[in-house]
Amino acid sequence: FHSPMYFLLSILSLADICYSTVIVPKMLANFLSKTKTISYAECLAQMYFFLVFGNVDNYLLGIMAIDRYVAICNPFHYVTVMNPRCCTLLVAFSIAFSCLHSLLHVLLMNRLTFCASNVIHHFLCDVNPVLKLACSSTSVNEVVAMTVGLAYVMAPFAGIIISYLRIFIAVLKIPSAAGKYKAFSTCSSHLTVVILCYGSISYVYFRPLSSYSVKDRIATIMYTVLLSMLNPLIYTLR
Repeated sequence: FHSPMYFLLSILSLADICYSTVIVPKMLANFLSKTKTISYAECLAQMYFFLVFGNVDNYLLGIMAIDRYVAICNPFHYVTVMNPRCCTLLVAFSIAFSCLHSLLHVLLMNRLTFCASNVIHHFLCDVNPVLKLACSSTSVNEVVAMTVGLAYVMAPFAGIIISYLRIFIAVLKIPSAAGKYKAFSTCSSHLTVVILCYGSISYVYFRPLSSYSVKDRIATIMYTVLLSMLNPLIYTLR
């Protein structure tokens, strides 16, 4: 339980708890209340923490992919490479980058003016639904979301892809079928979460703002509520 993977899983669990806490209580309150309102400051606060913990989840998935790569491809150096100091620094950097990225989105949102409808067609203050309510130009926000946002999401995803390519090449060199199965089984839980997470995120965020629809809300439920609930089940199947 003192291994790097369990340390990263504990941080992921904490991030998932915070992620759900930002979204679910207000969502349940809206279901039970006739007045489904949220103040502008509360909306921006929810958006900030929603983005922070979402980004932390993404970076943790990238770090865990690197952890699996080192464990399978360089097992004799695993203890020295993935030492506690290295893991702590990786987690600290992921939290710092997530906070800065989220702050950028919230500051850009705060400069917009809202003068027409104030009905958010969503169960949380996500970036796209709030942008659709703005009266002023949202071109800067959209460019930042498609460039900086894409870079922040794709950086850990690129690490995951490269790690798994190296793992796949290394596993193919293992002569026995039992050895291959053992190597792949250590990655199955992580790979399942990666597919569910990045599949739903790419569907929601990497499309034009004009194409936002009800289907995006369903995909948002997948990576905000359901994935946080499924993570403990997926990682404890072994």
